[in-house]
Amino acid sequence: MVDSRQIDELTALLAVAHEGSFVQAGRRLHRHPTIISKRIASLEARLGVRLVERTTRQIRLTDAGRRLADKTESALDSLHNAELEASDGAEHLRGKLRLAFPATMGRLWLAPMLPEFLKMYPALNVDVFYNEQYVDLVGEGFDAAIRIGVLQDSRLKARKLWHQRRVLGASPEYVAKHGLPSEPEDLIHHNCLAFPALATFPEWQLSNGDRVESVITKSSLLSNDSLALLEAARQGIGILGAGDWLMAKDFAQGTLVPVLPNWSFDASGGIYLVRPSADFAPARTEAFIEWIVGCFENGPPWLSR
Repeated sequence: MVDSRQIDELTALLAVAHEGSFVQAGRRLHRHPTIISKRIASLEARLGVRLVERTTRQIRLTDAGRRLADKTESALDSLHNAELEASDGAEHLRGKLRLAFPATMGRLWLAPMLPEFLKMYPALNVDVFYNEQYVDLVGEGFDAAIRIGVLQDSRLKARKLWHQRRVLGASPEYVAKHGLPSEPEDLIHHNCLAFPALATFPEWQLSNGDRVESVITKSSLLSNDSLALLEAARQGIGILGAGDWLMAKDFAQGTLVPVLPNWSFDASGGIYLVRPSADFAPARTEAFIEWIVGCFENGPPWLSR
């Protein structure tokens, strides 16, 4: 058990760590500087280690002091989150939630869903960053992210929301003018819109479950923007290979038609929820995880609309 004397000592250490002097730490805690100094000395005596180096001009934390201060602050953050969760209940979650979404999928499918989450937890402040590049969740202080593809960062905890399926599509205008390929090898005679971020670019790998075929494609248009390629496909420029989530609305509306529908295009990876591998996630992060998992529980939104 932790008694009040230990709490006072650790509070004094944190104040000194933040303020850099006994005088400023005393002002922060409304205590005389000599009391702060005595509490630090008592803590050092109890632990048997020097925590603060004192000179006539300044004080600084030792390595041991800095580590203890950091651990104490982390523990206080966890305690604060536990108190909020216990006192307010899930419907009154507070604080800031930082999320990272893939830019194109995020704008098309996740952004329209997010207001539902905001209405459930109106006291939360949610920061959402849309970027096609993976952000550093740990280094940049994100609570969670949605990622598409193959995961490599072992520092993260991941939960698969749905499998990734990439398909091929073209406009009726393109098909009327150039016809449909019947086998993957026929793609060499077609204009295949190029996305340079593809791991195998300019090679397209297709699978029908029994075999895998590779085709070196050619294109009159190369772009790192999925929406730009989608628009080109709509206007009959060429065949687009992309996630089914990108072309789902166009397939439903008939502005695009499936190409080689029995084949999947570069089908590795998945759609994941990832978060830093902290032992104790804040309640607000857990609430988002529960909500987004529920959104995909009966299939992704692009298959249910």
